[in-house]
Amino acid sequence: MNLAWENQTAIITGAASGLGLAIAERLSERKVKLALFDKEEEKLRAAVRRLKYENKIFALDITNENAVQAAVDDTVKQFGKIDILVNSAGITGETHIKSHEVSTANLQMVFSVNFMGSFFTSKYALPHMLRNNYGRILHIASIAGKEGNAGMLAYSASKAAVIGMTKVQGKEYAETNITINALAPAVIRTALVDAMPEAQVKYMTDKIPMKRCGTLDEAADMACFIVSSQNSFSTGFTFDLSGGRATY
Repeated sequence: MNLAWENQTAIITGAASGLGLAIAERLSERKVKLALFDKEEEKLRAAVRRLKYENKIFALDITNENAVQAAVDDTVKQFGKIDILVNSAGITGETHIKSHEVSTANLQMVFSVNFMGSFFTSKYALPHMLRNNYGRILHIASIAGKEGNAGMLAYSASKAAVIGMTKVQGKEYAETNITINALAPAVIRTALVDAMPEAQVKYMTDKIPMKRCGTLDEAADMACFIVSSQNSFSTGFTFDLSGGRATY
């Protein structure tokens, strides 16, 4: 067992299912204390039954800044500190639709969850990390944020914004022993992907040289390395998890 994980505390958003839950399970196996954020309270309660170590659930909407601030503060009260933040909560919004057909309300909703939610959690977690002179933040972005997926304006643009924020934050906190990185998966088989039109999924999968979706295990393993103490010299970087699709 890697003792470097022990006594650490992590906040994970979107923790009730998909990649967020997969990462939570990995970190729980490593005896990391978990604060699990998700708006789906019943799914959260079911999810924690699969975890092996200490945890606390927070049923909240991450687009609500006051709720996020309160949950981050409560996490510190419960566990004493925050070492890791993983922003996994995300939605695709309307897909398989041309840009001129995108509704303004849907675009704003996707940005609120995918970008503003990640901004709020990092905004309130960073001061606690700065006090401890240590931290690892991982924003889950997407290959769509690098290349843009036709038919997915809101999602692609919001994930591009997440990548931009990662680059800014990585530079701003580079001398504080806090690393801030992103992960850009291609298609990972999750409930979020299963809810998309099959034509949209085929469009994305056909662009992957490996001609397959990534797995939750592959994504969770890479995420755990990114937020580990061993990953100490990479910051402001977007890691590739795209089966060869990403070329930069």
